[in-house]
Amino acid sequence: MPLIKVLVVEDSPVVCNFLVHILGSDPGIRVVGTAIDGEEAIEAVQRLRPDVITMDIYMAKMDGLETTRRIMETHPTPIVIVSSIINPRDVEMTFQATKAGALAFLPLPAGIGHPEHETTARELVQTVKLMSEVKVIRRWTQSQRVSPASRPPEIYGKILPRRVSVVAIGTSTGGPPVLNTILAGLPENFPAPVLIVQHISSGFSQGFVEWLAQSSALALKLAEHGEHILPAHVYIAPDEFQMEVENGGKIALIRGEPENGMRPSVSRLFRSVAEVYGSSAVAGLLTGMGRDGAAELKLLREKGAITFAQDKESSAVHGMPGEAIKLDAAMFVLAPQEIISLLTNLVSGKQAGIN
Repeated sequence: MPLIKVLVVEDSPVVCNFLVHILGSDPGIRVVGTAIDGEEAIEAVQRLRPDVITMDIYMAKMDGLETTRRIMETHPTPIVIVSSIINPRDVEMTFQATKAGALAFLPLPAGIGHPEHETTARELVQTVKLMSEVKVIRRWTQSQRVSPASRPPEIYGKILPRRVSVVAIGTSTGGPPVLNTILAGLPENFPAPVLIVQHISSGFSQGFVEWLAQSSALALKLAEHGEHILPAHVYIAPDEFQMEVENGGKIALIRGEPENGMRPSVSRLFRSVAEVYGSSAVAGLLTGMGRDGAAELKLLREKGAITFAQDKESSAVHGMPGEAIKLDAAMFVLAPQEIISLLTNLVSGKQAGIN
């Protein structure tokens, strides 16, 4: 297998050397260059053509957000944000960078000698390897963007109005900007609770909720054990817990084993939704690696729930939704704007796709 070429963008010489050491210690990775700011990074991308870029978020001259935006507009390359300090400003910029095209984000690995060093260093190496397999696309500038034409409402078929008790969504790589779009498009009186599992690195969940809340009219929060789910509220699964829903509409957070390598796991949430709500649920899978939740989306469809999957064209990685489509688990295969239309019209009792 050819070596994965990595460009490390980091303004701290100490941190840069640390990252080069971790990545260079893996025989499948070759660090081909480093850059201390965004201007150097853009020049290095053009010259070195790396397979993956690790990106610092706060740098002089040009920050990681603007650098990511420009790289994705000119030389699209998988970008992993590596943040040395997780503070509110950096977290917000990190999620803005995902809107600009960054695929993943991680905290800086723990230092050598720290009990978590090997685990966090291994996570960085594994993430870089996984992201090297993603085929990213060019992100056009705002002035060049053209909104895709909406598909005719007939694609939804005819759905009888029904009572929707809950909406459950699972996503992974590329999920934050898609969730941002969908939640921003739902009305403040959305008449159902929304439960979300987003595969995300530990330490980013609270910042993720705060970032989503800036553009959504719904009430967003990290889920808490034992609380009742309410309409027009969005509950995000917290770090290191499996999230389930119990009879009576209560959330259960469990320190269970990872499932599909994940905790929280979409599969775990979807199974509980299928058991408790069955045909009164709506559930879907958005962009993400792997197959977490695909078989359980099929279970939900078999129980009469409305199910959907994000389409390939709008997905950063079509793993999870693609697996669901292969299993015939998704009734609808939709772009994010179409998912907004489906959810809004379905829960309001109208035929999906008709405003």
